[in-house]
Amino acid sequence: MQTIHEPARRTPVIDEADVCVLGGSCTGVFAAVRAARLGARVIVVERQNAFGGTATCGLVSIWHSLHDTERKQQIIGGLTVETLERLAKRKAAEYVDRDDCHRLNTEELKIELDELVTEHGVVPYLHTLYVAPHVVDGRLEAVIVESRSGRGAIKAKVFIDATGDGDLLAHLGVPFEMPRVKQPPTSCMKTAGLGSIGDSRLEQLIHEHRAEFGLPEDWGWRTALPHHPQFVMNAENHVFNVNCVDASDLTRAEIEGRRQNRAVLDIVRTYGPPGADVVLLDLCSCIGIRETRHFRCRYRLSEQDVLNGTRFDDAIANGSRMVDIHLEAEPGLLLRFLDGREKFVLRGHPAVWRRWRETTPTNPTFYQVPYRCLVPEGGTNVLAAGRLIDCDNGAFGAIRVMVNTNQMGEAAGTAAHLALDGDCGVADVDVAKLRRLLRDGGSIMD
Repeated sequence: MQTIHEPARRTPVIDEADVCVLGGSCTGVFAAVRAARLGARVIVVERQNAFGGTATCGLVSIWHSLHDTERKQQIIGGLTVETLERLAKRKAAEYVDRDDCHRLNTEELKIELDELVTEHGVVPYLHTLYVAPHVVDGRLEAVIVESRSGRGAIKAKVFIDATGDGDLLAHLGVPFEMPRVKQPPTSCMKTAGLGSIGDSRLEQLIHEHRAEFGLPEDWGWRTALPHHPQFVMNAENHVFNVNCVDASDLTRAEIEGRRQNRAVLDIVRTYGPPGADVVLLDLCSCIGIRETRHFRCRYRLSEQDVLNGTRFDDAIANGSRMVDIHLEAEPGLLLRFLDGREKFVLRGHPAVWRRWRETTPTNPTFYQVPYRCLVPEGGTNVLAAGRLIDCDNGAFGAIRVMVNTNQMGEAAGTAAHLALDGDCGVADVDVAKLRRLLRDGGSIMD
């Protein structure tokens, strides 16, 4: 490989803070807001033009259940609920009783996250790309970023990696695992006209004509926008066999994802009901990456922890979403439920029900994520939050959804404050105090 020599340069410090959050998804924004509410000066860095990550730039307009599996107990609160309440005032969020979930208008969510950031005095850096860490005597002192204004350094006392792929942790040398078989990404779109065809008919059309239009055997889903059923968010296909932390693969995935969306529309235009008026309204500004790196932290959450509802003294998040694995080695979706059932679905085929364990008198109704999963090995002033935390493949299938990662962000922001307040490393934070502060801020810790 040819190389070029870059001359050494002096990088100006463009800003300083108590806490610097890399990644402006809801996970990252909620981390920043929680730390700011506790008095920290906070910076949040986001490479896209808006906050919200997969929800906004990826168009994924669903937040899953806030309750246990029996809907007897609310298990998720905090900024997730606050944001839903703020959106509901503009008819930008809608509860769907059938699925116990909330539909979101993700364009309104972009603005709501802007307001959350500015209301709390968080310093935003949009269109700003994290480049490298600056480490002094084994401690992270700053991160190097680049933007339209050039290259600069942001200094902070505590850092939170909410980049999804763990870019900062990887550069710091924190060990990670890249699953051999990763959950593949999806390129989402918003459409008008597809909803009138009906789910079963659309599924049938795609299944029958996919080969003609170069689509793999697959599975997809869709949901209407809140209060406007004529507009639909479609997540119809996956891009298989790509590693989304490789620039070439990511480029290929973006282009292939958009091609797949057009193919779905062309199938309907060619073989759908006569006169069907199908309109492409929006394409995600970045493909929805499900899985890349999992970093080694103080504890690895296992699928058995999730499916058995293991309780942790240092729990900082609750969830009830089933283990939801988008398969890559074979097409289809595998769902494992906390009550012992298992379901396999594939477009054009009947669902296959079976059991992953025998029937038991009682079943867990939710699971927990411990704080230790957010504390990287060897890091004194760096925390992980979001889909990059330490977990095995099965646990990841459950905890990766946004209502779960939102809570991780809140916990990371609160823990960053406690590390500052106690002048200690992130691994030495008083967990009882962390849980108490989270509860005081509206989170549910039971």
